[in-house]
Amino acid sequence: MGFVEKLLDNARKLNKKVVLPETEDARTLQAAATLIKEKICRVVLVGEPDQVRADAKKCGADITGCEILSPLDQKIAVPLAEKLYQYRKEKGLTLDQARELIKNYLYFGTMLQKEGIVDGYVAGATHTTGDNLRPALQIIKAKPGLKTVSTSMIMIHPNPKWGENGVMIFSDCAMVEQPTSEQLADIAIASAGTWKQLVGTEPRVAMLSYSTKGSANSADTQKVIKAVELVKKAAPTLCVDGEMQFDAALIPSVGERKAKGSPVAGKANVFIFPDLDSGNIGYKIAERLGGAQALGPLVQGMAKPAHDLSRGCSSDDIVKVAAFSAMMAV
Repeated sequence: MGFVEKLLDNARKLNKKVVLPETEDARTLQAAATLIKEKICRVVLVGEPDQVRADAKKCGADITGCEILSPLDQKIAVPLAEKLYQYRKEKGLTLDQARELIKNYLYFGTMLQKEGIVDGYVAGATHTTGDNLRPALQIIKAKPGLKTVSTSMIMIHPNPKWGENGVMIFSDCAMVEQPTSEQLADIAIASAGTWKQLVGTEPRVAMLSYSTKGSANSADTQKVIKAVELVKKAAPTLCVDGEMQFDAALIPSVGERKAKGSPVAGKANVFIFPDLDSGNIGYKIAERLGGAQALGPLVQGMAKPAHDLSRGCSSDDIVKVAAFSAMMAV
């Protein structure tokens, strides 16, 4: 059984409930049908029930078994709007504005998660990352102990010698453009947590740079070195090392030469890139030239799992991210 199959099987056992707000999109409805049919998780769809069912019928999606909740249902929307007002009134949100905002499917879905009505949230097929994650950043916010919300990509390489049976995490590839040392430390800790939740084994975290163990000295390398120190202070039992070049982190013979004695060099499974440029470019090179399958981006570091899809995603991608969301809700 491969990594994805194991993931889906583990999600089934949890029986979590995931909200999919973008019911105007056929891919979302088709994913909902698959999730229910294969019993991967319970599904809540957002919208007017008659309209959602009609749209599902048009695209051949059997959503029997999905729960459909409407922002126009006053029994649900009114208490959610009042809660939203309480959460955001210090930021200047009025009760009237909250009542209007709750009609937005993304805010409605996020409030369902905030109030524990659902366990996970998946959207982004028809919205930009900024629009999709804005409600979660405002309402769900960062996990206690972390100040940084970031993303990770699950990379699955056909060669099992890389990472752990071919599975690796690359972070951050989609959110934090120029992280500080403190933000890099948060990203590393969150990524290690993502690894534990999804893979279940111990993470070995490489803090990447163009330098390995002092082979170069600049503000950029010092930023990574400081981040390593901060991670070790905040999470002393975490296996982490750096600064380190990618080949030294990945290949045992190179790691032995460049970082002899490192607990991570040559056997890393979690790779923390120093900025968004390198992370985004790196995962796409691994995917397009290296033949790895890239799953994500998965949002991490939030108090509850809220995930962002690529607007080019398939219904199968939505199914997988919903399974990730279910796993990360534990």
